[in-house]
Amino acid sequence: MFGLEALDLARMQFAFTISFHILFPAITIGLASYLAVLEGLWLKTHNDTYRDLYHFWSKIFAVNFGMGVVSGLVMAYQFGTNWSRFSDFAGSVTGPLLTYEVLTAFFLEAGFLGVMLFGWNKVGRNLHFFATVMVAIGTLISTFWILASNSWMQTPQGYEIVNGQVIPVDWLAVIFNPSFPYRLMHMATAAFVATAFFVGSSAAWHLLRGKDNPAIRTMLSMAMWMALIVAPIQAVIGDFHGLNTLEHQPAKIAAIEGHWENVGDEPTPLILFGWPDMKAEKTKFAVEIPYLGSLILTHSLDKQVPALKEFPPEDRPNSTIVFWSFRVMVGLGFLMIFTGLWSLWLRKRDKLYTSRPFLYLALWMGPSGLIAILAGWFTTEIGRQPWVVYGLMRTADASSNHSFMQMSITLIMFVVVYFALFGAGLGYMMRLVRKGPKIDEGKETNEGGPGKKRTPARPLSAADDNGDDNRSHSLTKEI
Repeated sequence: MFGLEALDLARMQFAFTISFHILFPAITIGLASYLAVLEGLWLKTHNDTYRDLYHFWSKIFAVNFGMGVVSGLVMAYQFGTNWSRFSDFAGSVTGPLLTYEVLTAFFLEAGFLGVMLFGWNKVGRNLHFFATVMVAIGTLISTFWILASNSWMQTPQGYEIVNGQVIPVDWLAVIFNPSFPYRLMHMATAAFVATAFFVGSSAAWHLLRGKDNPAIRTMLSMAMWMALIVAPIQAVIGDFHGLNTLEHQPAKIAAIEGHWENVGDEPTPLILFGWPDMKAEKTKFAVEIPYLGSLILTHSLDKQVPALKEFPPEDRPNSTIVFWSFRVMVGLGFLMIFTGLWSLWLRKRDKLYTSRPFLYLALWMGPSGLIAILAGWFTTEIGRQPWVVYGLMRTADASSNHSFMQMSITLIMFVVVYFALFGAGLGYMMRLVRKGPKIDEGKETNEGGPGKKRTPARPLSAADDNGDDNRSHSLTKEI
């Protein structure tokens, strides 16, 4: 049907589920560190604005964390159900790495999450801050192990193949494989940038509605400082990551560039836009800049970049997809840098919180970090094809022996359940965002107890039905 096979549906199912999942850990990583910074600033300065922001974002963090855990469980099961031959081939490497993630990161997060979410006014300030920091560290440790596993699949090292199975012989080489440091830094930084724009967009929403208070201003200020500093750093990390990919996965770089063949000794041009045609083996409607491809990818004006025709057709990634997914990621990255620079210009003129054009840009840039993460993931994973373990095992040899009908039914079920379940979760999270931070929330007090009114401690109790006022509807119409 539609020229698809069971393997194609298995790939689509994995891509669909991981695309949902990757959004939640990205925000979890960024928000956990943001919460640690907020609580640390409150303890240092005794400025209650930081405390109010902590309680506001901790509710959103809790909902996001829960959805991340649920969506992550599905990923683990798919390795056994849909990709059993891959698990049989490489499970001795990927299995322990994912187990280390559970034993170190997940247990650390789970151990301190309850204290972080429900321990305010129940444990000492320093202990509560310690719990928040441990949760933040746990999210970064989780990133470490997940990226170690994925990076090994991209640039495998430290193994032997015995009886058709990968056997690890050097765990340090397995973990710290050639692409691991670049992927780890790139993903962690992407999570921080995505969270910054999510926070900044939330602040812009409230400022555009006329809700202007110190907490909202602090949200926007911290988010824009993060964008100004970290977005350019991410571009530099991406450049180093590209050089590493050129060394170890040259076919991926050729596909990203839509570069089919070199002409004599001429330097490689940069194709800004075009349409790579895999059948015609050329990029149609190409808009090129001479020499720039060589300059960006090799940091020289005379070296050439490997071309797609230098690789057998069966070893070429789908250039049509990765060419554009890469440009979406880079284009959004430039917009993030521009937003950070504009915020600095407005800050110096005391117009950061009042410039409506800028606030609208900040509002619409809210999902930009998450979209860039998805585009980057598509580039990385589709660019690795046709290999599931680069150079060792093809994707076609990794899937389980399921029928087209079985894969069709499960894919449809995943789509329906995911949109229903996570759609409701995301909708609820947006309700929390629209409510905004409460002043003096979490203030130490003796109020409460049986028959006394108090702020609920449960994150899922935080958004009441009257949280939105008429101004939100008027802003929606204006947008």
